[in-house]
Formats: sequence, structure tokens, C-alpha cells
Amino acid sequence: MDTEGTYDARGRGADRVPRPAGPPPAAPPPPAYAPAPRRPPSGDAGVEAWLRTPRPVREPGVWRYGHTPRPPEKPDGVSDRSLLVGVLISVLSGLLLWSLWRNGYIPYRLVPLKLFTPGDWWYAGTFGGPRTIEGADALTVYEAVLFGLLVYGCGRMGNWSEIFRRHVAGRGQPFLGLVTAAGGALAELLVWKDAVPLVRPVLILVASVAGGEIYQSQTVVNVLYTLIAVAVLWPFARLGHWRALLATRLGKGAAEPEAPAGPPDAPTPEQWPELRAAGLTDAAEALTAEVRTGRMNDVDVARLRHAWTVGTGHPERLAALTEAVLRAGGAAALHPSGARDLPRRTARHDLLTGQVRLGGCADDPHNPYARRGSGIALEPALLGTSLLAVGPPGAGKTARLVRPVVESLALQALAGRAAVLAVGGAGGELGPDDAFDVVVRIGDPASVHDFDLYGGTTDPDEAAGVLAEGLVGDVTHLDSRRAATVLAQLLGPYRAVHGHFPGVPALRELLDGDLAATGALREALGAGGHQTMLRELEARTRQKGGAGDPGPVLADRIALLDRPAFAPFFATGEDARPFSLRSLEHLPLRVRIDLPERAHAEASRLLTRLVLAQFTAIAAARADRSLFVCLVLDDATHTVTPETVRGVRRLRSVNAGALLTLRTVDDVPEGLHTALLGAFGCCMAFSGVTTWDGKRFAEVWGKEWVETREVAQHAVFADQPFTRALHGLRKLVTGKAVTRDAVTVRRVERERWSASELAYQLPAGHAVLSLTTVDGEHAPPLLVELGG
Repeated sequence: MDTEGTYDARGRGADRVPRPAGPPPAAPPPPAYAPAPRRPPSGDAGVEAWLRTPRPVREPGVWRYGHTPRPPEKPDGVSDRSLLVGVLISVLSGLLLWSLWRNGYIPYRLVPLKLFTPGDWWYAGTFGGPRTIEGADALTVYEAVLFGLLVYGCGRMGNWSEIFRRHVAGRGQPFLGLVTAAGGALAELLVWKDAVPLVRPVLILVASVAGGEIYQSQTVVNVLYTLIAVAVLWPFARLGHWRALLATRLGKGAAEPEAPAGPPDAPTPEQWPELRAAGLTDAAEALTAEVRTGRMNDVDVARLRHAWTVGTGHPERLAALTEAVLRAGGAAALHPSGARDLPRRTARHDLLTGQVRLGGCADDPHNPYARRGSGIALEPALLGTSLLAVGPPGAGKTARLVRPVVESLALQALAGRAAVLAVGGAGGELGPDDAFDVVVRIGDPASVHDFDLYGGTTDPDEAAGVLAEGLVGDVTHLDSRRAATVLAQLLGPYRAVHGHFPGVPALRELLDGDLAATGALREALGAGGHQTMLRELEARTRQKGGAGDPGPVLADRIALLDRPAFAPFFATGEDARPFSLRSLEHLPLRVRIDLPERAHAEASRLLTRLVLAQFTAIAAARADRSLFVCLVLDDATHTVTPETVRGVRRLRSVNAGALLTLRTVDDVPEGLHTALLGAFGCCMAFSGVTTWDGKRFAEVWGKEWVETREVAQHAVFADQPFTRALHGLRKLVTGKAVTRDAVTVRRVERERWSASELAYQLPAGHAVLSLTTVDGEHAPPLLVELGG
């Protein structure tokens, strides 16, 4: 297949994918051109809108596609009931004070005014009123000033601004405009009815400055009345944003941005600015037309962007890619399978960032305020530190975590950026067959592909080390290094004679010490002049049956694979071409291995250990680490060994990762609990975990400093009758006795999540997830609503 040099430059073509072993017919070759599906890439947006959607850089795990930061946290305010009671009391108090003032019941009310005005304006005595017209005018202005101060004081005491902000401004337009308009109309009515002292004081002040003869002109009077009316309405117009509301209603677009971020003619993302900047205008125009006419999907965009990035440093690749784009458009640089999308998607994906959305952060006090309500997503930068998920059966590990991650990695493999190996039980829970390039069904006679027990290596010592880890890595009293030595003493001589490693029956005979098999191998070694390998075989013969000999245990374990159901599998002859995990070194493959967990549980666990050991060894030994390779084990029960824990820890430095799921941490030997949880940068606890598992996660996630407030309420006892009456009135209004609060603020260290909270307070369909990137950025354990 023509890959425009995208994969051939690595020395491997599509025809190098390992094909079937044995008689099953090969699948038909993929078409050279696969039409792009019309499925929207993310949500309901088309490709053009998808490309334009902002993706701000946020904390690890935030779903960046269209992310909008949460508004700043508002401090706990006064309750609505207290606000309404405060407004009512302040209004009633203001009316009472104003009534007492107007009726002369407040003593010495004119003393401040008389101090600053001539004495002949007033009658003698403390309660003497105005004597002249000037005194009456001064009293009118004085009362207007005091009325303004009274309104301001009542507004501050009754917290009128807060109730306006919460119940009027908070509801937005047009409610805000209507309420302020009604308030302005009421204010105008009160002003012109002289219920509010404003018109007469203004006229008096103007006359005192400009002279009384100014009012002989009706025009001047009308202008003053207009100015007063506008001044009354101006505060309400400001509060109600009348100008913005009017501009919106008239379609003037007041909310439009003032200026674009870049030049007016700057290309938008769907116009491929990186190609235009490199002078490839024709290719950019071709791809722009493909996007706008709906002939490209998100996989095509991600694949071509990746091909462009890879080809930037190689002019020959860039020339081939440009020619392919002009010839095939969005179908250029296809995946070796020819596929341009998966048959079906079950999760939301954003291939520009490589993220898959798992759910959303719950609105829970355990989560930071800024993360509540935001989406939670995984990406290669997080999977590169590996992820361990623990939860009972039925908690949603496969459907809500494993399947979306496998799907995301498969899409990235189609884009040429990743390779995925998914291992699970038979049944198709990891995805349909046509979503993978290679499907190995161990134990199924109809399987198209076989599996290589030796990982594709030709080194006997390397093959023995990996095979020993898979066979006896879980046996605590047996040293896997001794087991590897025993296997190497048999694999090396056998390969020297036959040119390949032994199959399962032959290896079982050699481990059992069968005299005929051992004698035939000895004679062949002597006849071939392989003296070094002959000494290896003789050493194995001498050690056989000694104290601590791992041979019998190895023979018992390999016997699990020497069953009639596995007879067509694990072939090693010249005609056998089993699938090897080494194919993941250079090719963006999508591989699924189905294990016979129901009929052969022990054999399935052995094979799972072997796959994990092979993956960690091959991923660490890769020379080309441009592809992100990831192993997904749907059930890692009795799979983890000390060596594989060390291997998983090394994955983050070689652009690789692993996702393992467990029913409980006790499925791993107790001595490995601490090392296991420390090797994984991301940990996930599903609802239903036990308190024992919760305790281990609580230790991993540690503690944090929190501020606690302890409030002690003490009753207030009044001695004076008037004070007791006020307390009684307050209790009648609020329904609570009068108390005094004693607040104590402390900083204490508490567990982020306790064992009991993880075991009993996680709702169904939720999980707690902590994240770490390969660069060392951390996200605290977050309560996630899966699928939310």
C-alpha cells in the first residue's frame, strides 16, 4: 500500500504485519481509498467548527475541548430570608425616623442648621422655626440633605445592593431592564409628587446662585425640570444597563469583540496555516476544500497534521506528502489498514489534543472549586505514567474506562501517533473485530493469528528471561532468574540444532527430562559441533532433580498450554508466522488478544503475565520511540510480579504506558502492594472498593492542610426591659434566640480521602481518580462522575 513514505521510512511496510499461522485464510486486503465517514468528530460539531473550537491549556486531566473556566468562588453570603428581613426592617426604620423628623418629635433637630445660618432667620429658642423666607428655604435644603443621608444609611444597613445583585441583576436581561425601568418610573412619581424632597431644594439652590429672576423664562424652567427628570433616571439606567440592552435590541452588536486577535487576513485553523507558512499553498487549499465540503473527519486532520510534523525534518517525505495531498486530498498518508475511522465510537474524543472524555468532576467538597463541573479526560501524557484501576465486578471498569481508552488509542493509531495492545476475555467487550488490525483469539480454531511465546527475539537468554517471568513470575518461593537459567540451558541448544525455539510439546518434554528428547538433542549437538551448547545441556542434565530445581514447576506451568484446545497455537516451525509484539515497535497497530478466561483460567493468567513481561521488555528496548505504545489489561488478576512492576516504572521514560484493572489490590501479592501503587502515576478507585483497598489508596493520596472553623453559640441574656423587648422582637422575626458566636479557626492536616469515604460514600457510577503527567504535573484525587 502506498503510504507516501509515512511508515516506509522506518523500514517497515504494511505487508510486514505478521499474518496468520496455519490454514485459516487471510482477511481480504483493505481498499486503497476508504471514504471518510460523515460522523461529527466531537459532540454535534462539524469538522470546521471542531477545528475552530478553543482548547485552552489547563491542569492535567481537564477536558480541553471548548473548556470554559468556572467563575471565581463567591464567599458564603447572607441567606435570602435574612436579606429580606434586613430590607424590611431598614425601610420601616427609615419611614419611622422620617415621620418623627417631619412631625418635630426629634429634639434639637434644627441646632446644626442654626449654627451655620444668620440668627435673624429663626425664632428664638431651641425649637424655634424659620422666621423669614431665607430660613424656610434653608430648612428645605437641610431636610433634603438629611433625607439623602437617611436613604443612604438605610440602604447600607439593609444591604439593598446585595438583594439587588442576587435577585435582580443575577437574572440578567431583560428582567434587569424591566425592574430598573419600573423603579425609575416610581422614583419620578415620588419626586414630582413631592414625596421625596428633590425638586424644591434644587430650585432654591439654583435661585440662590443665579438669582430669582431666572425663573421668569419658561424655557429655563423647562430645562431645569428636564435635567431633574434625567438625573433621577440616570442611576436606574446605569444599574439596568439600558444602553447595552437598547443596542442589543436594535441589533448593533454591542457584544462583538473590538478587534481580532490576529491580522484580518490571518488563516483560520481549517485553512491549514502551518502549510501556508511553509509555502505549500496548493496543498493547504486542497485540504481546506476537503474540510469545508465534509470530505474529511477528525482522524484525517490528526493524521495529516502528524504526517506534516514528521515530514518537516525530511524534505523527501514532505515532497511525497504534498504530492499525495494534491492527488488524494484527505485520503493521503493513510494508515496501513486503509481505515479512516472506527466502525463505532462509544465516547467523546478530541484527536487534536489526543484526549478521551471519561466524565465530569462532581460538585463535591472533595474536589477543588475550579475543577467542579469540568470534564475529565485521559491522554498519552497521562497514560505514559500508567494507570491502575481498582473496583469490584460491575463497577464499570471495562465499559467506562477500558473501552474508551482502547477506542482513543485505536483512533490515534489510525492517525499514526500510537500503537495499542488490548488484552481481555473473549466476548468483544474491548471493541468489534473490524476496529483492530490484528485479533488473536487464543484457543479459538477460527483465529486468524497465532501468538509468539518468545516475543519475536532470537536471543535465547532474552527469550528465557521473558518466558520465565510469564511462567513462574507469580511463584513467591521461586527465583525467576534461576528459572530463566534453566530455560536458557534448553532453548539455546534447541535453537542451535533446529534454527528456532521449541514449541510447547517439545519444551515440555525437555523440562520433564524426557530421555529420548534429551538424548536426541545431545546427539544433534555433537554431530553439529555445537560444543558450547552441549555443555549448556549437560549442565542442565546435572542440575535436574537437585534441591530447589525450578524444572518441575516450569514443566507444570508449560503443561497448562499443552492442551488440545491450544494445539494449533504457539507454533515455532519454519512455516509458522505467529504475531509478535515486536511489530509494535515501528507500526501504529491496533492489536487485541482474546484469552479463554472461562475454560482455561490458569492458562489465561499465565499468558497475561507473559504478555505484560514481553511488552515491558520490548517497549524499553525500542530504538525508535516516536510512537506512543500502550498496553491495556482488562483484568490483571495474579498477573503482577516484582519484575513487571519495575518494568512498568520504566515505561514513562520510553514513551509507553500501561492500563491495568484489578478487582481488589489483594489480587496482587501483599509484598508488592506498596511497589505497585508507587509504580503507577495515575490511580483510580471505583465505587464499591473495600475498606482495606480504601486504606491503601488513602495512604497513596496522602494528606492536605485544611482550615476548620468551630463555632460555639452562647445565649445572650438581657438585663434591661427595652433590650429584652428588642431580643423578643428579633426572635419573633428570625425564629431564633439571640446568641453570640465564638469562632475558632484552625489549620489541621487531614486525609484527602479516608478509607471509609472511599468504601461507603462513593455513589454508584463514580470513581476517585488521581493523575500525574510524564512531566511531573499532578492533579489531586478527584471525584469523577463517569459518563457525566
